[in-house]
Amino acid sequence: MEAISYRTISANAATVQKQWIVIDAENEILGRLSTEVAKILRGKHKASFTPHVDCGDNVIILNCGKVRFTGNKMTDKLYVHHTGYPGGQRHQTATEIMKKDPTRIITHAVKGMLPKNRLGRAVLKNLYVYEGSSHPHEGQTPKVVELKSIK
Repeated sequence: MEAISYRTISANAATVQKQWIVIDAENEILGRLSTEVAKILRGKHKASFTPHVDCGDNVIILNCGKVRFTGNKMTDKLYVHHTGYPGGQRHQTATEIMKKDPTRIITHAVKGMLPKNRLGRAVLKNLYVYEGSSHPHEGQTPKVVELKSIK
Protein backbone atom coordinates (compact mmCIF):
# COMPACT_ATOMS: atom_id res chain seq x y z
CA MET A 1 0.00 0.00 0.00
CA GLU A 2 1.34 3.38 -0.97
CA ALA A 3 0.81 6.14 1.54
CA ILE A 4 1.40 9.83 1.10
CA SER A 5 4.26 10.89 3.31
CA TYR A 6 4.38 14.43 4.64
CA ARG A 7 7.60 15.61 6.16
CA THR A 8 7.75 18.10 8.97
CA ILE A 9 9.91 21.00 7.92
CA SER A 10 12.12 22.38 10.67
CA ALA A 11 13.55 25.83 10.12
CA ASN A 12 17.18 26.57 10.87
CA ALA A 13 19.36 29.67 10.72
CA ALA A 14 20.08 29.15 7.02
CA THR A 15 16.45 28.69 5.89
CA VAL A 16 14.72 31.38 7.97
CA GLN A 17 13.26 34.29 6.00
CA LYS A 18 13.40 37.37 8.24
CA GLN A 19 11.46 40.54 7.43
CA TRP A 20 11.40 44.02 8.92
CA ILE A 21 8.08 45.26 10.32
CA VAL A 22 7.14 48.75 11.53
CA ILE A 23 4.37 49.18 14.12
CA ASP A 24 3.05 52.55 15.27
CA ALA A 25 2.29 52.42 19.01
CA GLU A 26 0.29 55.65 19.11
CA ASN A 27 -2.98 55.13 21.06
CA GLU A 28 -2.34 51.38 21.37
CA ILE A 29 -2.91 49.58 24.67
CA LEU A 30 0.42 48.38 26.08
CA GLY A 31 -0.50 44.76 26.84
CA ARG A 32 -2.26 44.14 23.53
CA LEU A 33 0.59 45.72 21.62
CA SER A 34 3.25 43.69 23.44
CA THR A 35 1.51 40.33 22.97
CA GLU A 36 1.35 40.83 19.20
CA VAL A 37 4.95 42.06 19.06
CA ALA A 38 6.13 39.04 21.11
CA LYS A 39 4.36 36.69 18.67
CA ILE A 40 6.02 38.37 15.68
CA LEU A 41 9.45 38.38 17.33
CA ARG A 42 9.12 34.71 18.19
CA GLY A 43 7.90 33.78 14.68
CA LYS A 44 4.62 32.19 15.78
CA HIS A 45 2.74 33.91 12.97
CA LYS A 46 4.67 31.90 10.36
CA ALA A 47 3.82 28.43 9.10
CA SER A 48 7.48 27.41 9.45
CA PHE A 49 7.62 28.18 13.21
CA THR A 50 10.23 26.09 15.00
CA PRO A 51 10.34 26.45 18.80
CA HIS A 52 14.12 26.19 19.24
CA VAL A 53 15.10 28.56 16.40
CA ASP A 54 14.99 32.34 16.11
CA CYS A 55 12.63 32.41 13.12
CA GLY A 56 10.79 35.64 13.95
CA ASP A 57 10.92 39.00 12.23
CA ASN A 58 12.65 42.23 13.21
CA VAL A 59 10.16 44.69 14.72
CA ILE A 60 10.47 48.47 14.85
CA ILE A 61 8.07 50.25 17.22
CA LEU A 62 7.51 53.97 16.76
CA ASN A 63 5.87 56.58 19.04
CA CYS A 64 6.41 54.52 22.18
CA GLY A 65 5.72 57.54 24.39
CA LYS A 66 2.11 57.65 23.18
CA VAL A 67 1.16 54.14 24.30
CA ARG A 68 -1.92 53.83 26.53
CA PHE A 69 -2.65 52.02 29.78
CA THR A 70 -6.15 50.92 30.77
CA GLY A 71 -7.66 51.91 34.09
CA ASN A 72 -5.41 53.63 36.62
CA LYS A 73 -2.27 51.67 35.73
CA MET A 74 -0.38 54.81 34.73
CA THR A 75 -0.28 55.92 38.37
CA ASP A 76 -0.94 52.68 40.31
CA LYS A 77 1.26 50.11 38.52
CA LEU A 78 4.67 49.80 40.16
CA TYR A 79 7.81 48.67 38.36
CA VAL A 80 10.20 47.10 40.89
CA HIS A 81 13.93 46.52 40.53
CA HIS A 82 16.72 45.75 42.97
CA THR A 83 20.09 47.48 43.01
CA GLY A 84 21.87 44.42 44.36
CA TYR A 85 22.66 46.00 47.71
CA PRO A 86 20.86 45.27 51.00
CA GLY A 87 17.68 47.35 51.17
CA GLY A 88 18.09 48.26 47.51
CA GLN A 89 14.58 47.56 46.28
CA ARG A 90 13.35 50.50 44.18
CA HIS A 91 9.83 51.27 42.97
CA GLN A 92 8.75 53.49 40.08
CA THR A 93 5.34 54.18 38.59
CA ALA A 94 4.69 54.04 34.87
CA THR A 95 4.39 57.83 34.79
CA GLU A 96 7.91 58.26 36.20
CA ILE A 97 9.40 55.80 33.72
CA MET A 98 7.58 57.43 30.78
CA LYS A 99 9.13 60.79 31.69
CA LYS A 100 12.68 59.38 31.82
CA ASP A 101 12.72 56.77 29.04
CA PRO A 102 9.46 55.62 27.38
CA THR A 103 11.25 52.86 25.44
CA ARG A 104 11.77 50.93 28.69
CA ILE A 105 8.03 50.41 29.20
CA ILE A 106 7.52 48.54 25.91
CA THR A 107 10.82 46.67 26.12
CA HIS A 108 9.98 45.49 29.65
CA ALA A 109 6.49 44.33 28.63
CA VAL A 110 7.71 42.41 25.57
CA LYS A 111 10.66 40.89 27.44
CA GLY A 112 8.27 39.43 30.00
CA MET A 113 6.37 37.63 27.24
CA LEU A 114 9.42 35.93 25.73
CA PRO A 115 11.14 32.74 26.94
CA LYS A 116 13.53 33.17 29.85
CA ASN A 117 16.55 31.54 28.22
CA ARG A 118 19.24 32.13 25.58
CA LEU A 119 16.71 32.12 22.77
CA GLY A 120 14.56 34.75 24.48
CA ARG A 121 17.56 37.04 24.91
CA ALA A 122 18.53 36.57 21.25
CA VAL A 123 14.97 37.24 20.05
CA LEU A 124 14.74 40.44 22.13
CA LYS A 125 17.68 41.85 20.14
CA ASN A 126 15.37 41.94 17.10
CA LEU A 127 13.19 44.59 18.80
CA TYR A 128 13.88 48.26 18.09
CA VAL A 129 11.85 50.83 20.03
CA TYR A 130 11.90 54.56 19.21
CA GLU A 131 10.26 57.52 20.88
CA GLY A 132 9.58 59.54 17.73
CA SER A 133 8.02 58.71 14.39
CA SER A 134 11.30 58.19 12.53
CA HIS A 135 13.85 55.38 12.62
CA PRO A 136 17.31 54.70 11.12
CA HIS A 137 16.35 51.38 9.45
CA GLU A 138 15.11 52.67 6.08
CA GLY A 139 17.78 50.63 4.30
CA GLN A 140 16.04 47.39 5.28
CA THR A 141 12.79 48.53 3.57
CA PRO A 142 10.44 47.63 6.44
CA LYS A 143 6.75 47.20 5.81
CA VAL A 144 4.22 49.07 7.93
CA VAL A 145 1.74 46.81 9.71
CA GLU A 146 -1.47 47.74 11.53
CA LEU A 147 -2.12 45.74 14.71
CA LYS A 148 -5.73 45.14 13.69
CA SER A 149 -4.56 43.32 10.53
CA ILE A 150 -2.30 40.87 12.43
CA LYS A 151 -5.11 39.05 14.19
